[in-house]
Amino acid sequence: MDAALRKQWMMAEQDERISEAIDRDKTRLRNFIRRRVADPSDAEDILQEVFYELVETYRLMKPIEQVGAWLFRVARNRITDLFRKRKPEASTNDPVVAEEGELLTLEDLLPSREAGPEAAYARTVLLAELEDALEELPDEQREVFLAHEIEGRSFKDLAVETGLSVNTLLSRKHYAVIHLRERLREVYDEFTKSGGEEK
Repeated sequence: MDAALRKQWMMAEQDERISEAIDRDKTRLRNFIRRRVADPSDAEDILQEVFYELVETYRLMKPIEQVGAWLFRVARNRITDLFRKRKPEASTNDPVVAEEGELLTLEDLLPSREAGPEAAYARTVLLAELEDALEELPDEQREVFLAHEIEGRSFKDLAVETGLSVNTLLSRKHYAVIHLRERLREVYDEFTKSGGEEK
């Protein structure tokens, strides 16, 4: 009987900690996810998955020291999972012409997936840097970039949805790609330089 009371008390304490964490971090976490995921239903699904993992972790008696940081890390992982699932749908090779006449694509910025473990690591680091660089973009450029590159939506569909011309959308994506290329060039060069020195 004493063990049953102790278990009940522990469950009540867990429930209280879970409720506190959800109350404290729900709004910030939802905003964090929505800034990175264009589809509101996908964003809400990720939020629910994160809270589900929180409950499961507490139920398995796994200690979490910094719950807020843990929630954001899990959210980032779920967002990455979503992007990986959608990657085959994405149109990362639709070029945008730079001012110098050069064709720019997202795939141009990333090492090949087939190039081995070092390239896979470099790709992972670059994708994390890409996420940070995307946060620096003006909203209208980021939204067009994500809709076209990550969600695989056509400029024609985006033009119908937003009421903007295809040329305006192309221009916004163009400036986003230019910013991302400049922002990620140093990191990319560092990886390619260190990879070249080892050979």
